[in-house]
Amino acid sequence: MGMYISFVGATTEELDRAEKDPSWADEFVYELYDNEDDPLPGRPDVGLDKKWAGLQFLLDETDVHLEFLMDGFPILEDGTLFGYSADEVKTVARQLRATPWEQVAAHYDAEEMTKEDVYPRIWDDDGGEWLEDAYEELVEFFGKAADRGLGAFMTFSF
Repeated sequence: MGMYISFVGATTEELDRAEKDPSWADEFVYELYDNEDDPLPGRPDVGLDKKWAGLQFLLDETDVHLEFLMDGFPILEDGTLFGYSADEVKTVARQLRATPWEQVAAHYDAEEMTKEDVYPRIWDDDGGEWLEDAYEELVEFFGKAADRGLGAFMTFSF
């Protein structure tokens, strides 16, 4: 097991209901990943898996203001489900789109990441190449959600 982060697009109505009824939200988001009858066809989603902390380390050195474990609003008290408004998604999308991978990757420092105990503690001198796909998927997710006027649910499992 490990600590994983995923995002899935959400309508304003879904986010409003989630805030009022967290137990509904917990079940709804869980079912989104298994539901072929999603009420929002082509709903964008991204799973960062264990790569989120490495991305966070790199993003902290850029102009992208995204803190996976601090942004959005908490839906479940245990810290496993958060909501991001459509405005928050739009802001993050704009920042991510303006920040190419090369600018993010320039901050990869295996020694420092190991020293700071950045999860999942497997950093080596590969230059963070395995983080590139996750970054591009994150940019794509926020871009698609923003273009459709969506907010997002973020799940954090540990």
